[in-house]
Amino acid sequence: MKILLFRRLVQFGILALFVAGNFYGIKILSGDFGSSLLFDKIALADPFAVVQLLLAGMGFSTSVIIGAILVLIFYAIIAPRAFCGWVCPVNIISDLAFNLRLKLGFENDKSTINISRNFRYILLVLTLLLSLVLGVAAFEMVSFVGLVSRGIVFLQGSVVAVIGCILAFDMFILKRGVCNYICPLGAFYAVVSKFSLLRIKHDVSKCTNCAKCLKICPENHVLDMIAKRSDIVKNSECISCGRCIDVCEDDALGFSIRNLRS
Repeated sequence: MKILLFRRLVQFGILALFVAGNFYGIKILSGDFGSSLLFDKIALADPFAVVQLLLAGMGFSTSVIIGAILVLIFYAIIAPRAFCGWVCPVNIISDLAFNLRLKLGFENDKSTINISRNFRYILLVLTLLLSLVLGVAAFEMVSFVGLVSRGIVFLQGSVVAVIGCILAFDMFILKRGVCNYICPLGAFYAVVSKFSLLRIKHDVSKCTNCAKCLKICPENHVLDMIAKRSDIVKNSECISCGRCIDVCEDDALGFSIRNLRS
């Protein structure tokens, strides 16, 4: 569980830095995930939000554009959907909902609705089209990621209701539904990180096909390399959370730098 603990430290640590920057004058990070300042000097911006606003016809300063590009490059090269697994607070809520499902004994129950994982890509395209046609940042108008992150970093009591809705949806309607099936931001980062460097490596010679990794993985379809006996997770829908590494007793899984040439 070492990676899980480290990941939680990163997630809660980033939120704490925002709170410290917004309220206590510790200017390491200030603002929120949409628009922030690093060390009170370097502007950072959510690239997905900026793309929507550009399509909507909004203008930006050079610093905002550069900030969005910096964030985009960082997530494009580091690891698949690193934002989803290591930064986004909705991931914490999704994991909590899944664990509550386990404790309540209905982890194998069928979801109330069944939709394709590709639905998030449909929403991604629809978001961009609506931003262009309607002249508004379509997803940002209803973004549960933005609502949760702003609610936490600006200490807004209303965030409790949003968190409750996400918990209820994931627990009773669709298992891991918000992150795995609905979120266009997750789809955006899956596309962006198609060629990211840090990947889950599979040592075929050590693997005993115990399937523990498949049971714990939030996006277990990405572990098709276990059945194919291949050496690396190529699917960028992996959220790089490392849960599979934590549970693998065969030491067959680990993080590795991807060889793009091969």
